[in-house]
Amino acid sequence: MFGLRKTLGSLFKSNQTDEAWFEALEESLILSDVGLPTTQQLIIKLRKAAKSEKASNPEALQALLIDEVATLLSPLEPKPNPLYIHADMNVPEVWLIIGVNGAGKTTTIGKLCRLFQSQGKSVLLAAGDTFRAAARNQLQEWGGRNQVDVITQEGGDAAAVAHDAIHSAISRKSNILIIDTAGRLATQDHLMEELKKVKRVIGKALPGAPHQTLLILDGNTGQNGLSQVKAFHAALGLTGLVVTKLDGTAKGGVICALAHTFQNGPKPAVLALGKGEGIDDLTPFTARQYSNELFN
Repeated sequence: MFGLRKTLGSLFKSNQTDEAWFEALEESLILSDVGLPTTQQLIIKLRKAAKSEKASNPEALQALLIDEVATLLSPLEPKPNPLYIHADMNVPEVWLIIGVNGAGKTTTIGKLCRLFQSQGKSVLLAAGDTFRAAARNQLQEWGGRNQVDVITQEGGDAAAVAHDAIHSAISRKSNILIIDTAGRLATQDHLMEELKKVKRVIGKALPGAPHQTLLILDGNTGQNGLSQVKAFHAALGLTGLVVTKLDGTAKGGVICALAHTFQNGPKPAVLALGKGEGIDDLTPFTARQYSNELFN
């Protein structure tokens, strides 16, 4: 699945673990977008654990590294995962979906829709990307595949779509409302202000909403993903992330960098990983499984 397995495979199959081995490990982690500060922290902890356990062969060090990464990632694992646990509310649970262009927002919405339906939930979608007709059409296509209605507006703004969608979801007694938004960079101040407005309007239309503010993060962005998460989190208070396109990337280590960056203070959880284009290709994130997949 991840590119780290290719870059690290030969290291863990070698016969010795000298200083050159640790240097090669450090280089591989950095190239896989674990990031320099995170890599240095992991190497220090691995050396300490290896000394404590008297471990020197590559197989033993691999197991220790998996443990260290799982410990690092554990705070990002949602417990319980809101993808699978839903409160019995008398009002719709509102999910606001945000991210940059091309991250896979609409595809992820389709996968979320299928997941929620498999749990017996009624779902309504809202086409909050009012900039591109193609985005509305794509969302309607996913809605059609899932037999779910999509709230749209011609010429309206995203906040108006969200407002109407909430009232529609309430009247239909929908369990979950998923609101799409236009892709944008966190550096585009006017577009970020629009997102803040959307969130305010949602909160006024339904106090306590949105219940989830979810950033869709392209796993191929590597270290650039860190700045995205930090900026969107500062502006909107993210509750979670879905990391996409992990089926063909060598950048899977970026989640390690995220864990290191947010190790102190409030942090968005990693709810799920997108590992393909299929409608069922959405996997819940668990720290131990992810660490195992990185290095095995």
